[in-house]
Amino acid sequence: MSPEVIIAAISVLAFAIITAGFALGTTIGDGVVSSRAVEAIARQPEARGNIMQFLIIGVGFVEGNAFIALGLGLFILFAPTALPIVAKALAGH
Repeated sequence: MSPEVIIAAISVLAFAIITAGFALGTTIGDGVVSSRAVEAIARQPEARGNIMQFLIIGVGFVEGNAFIALGLGLFILFAPTALPIVAKALAGH
């Protein structure tokens, strides 16, 4: 088995782990933010507008972290597979 195949296999595995992790984390984070907002609205219905603003901001931050993790996962998936090509190009082969 060549080193390129091993690097590609490890990259795919790392991408799968990162993708599963950010999917799970985003789901849990969105659920926590939303449940706390519902609890706050139940306690103080007159502050509903203000709470909804913070809910949207909170969910936005959670989703932003998910996109950052997706970008990191895609980098891990594609960058190491291109590493041997870049190394050969820099070596002049």
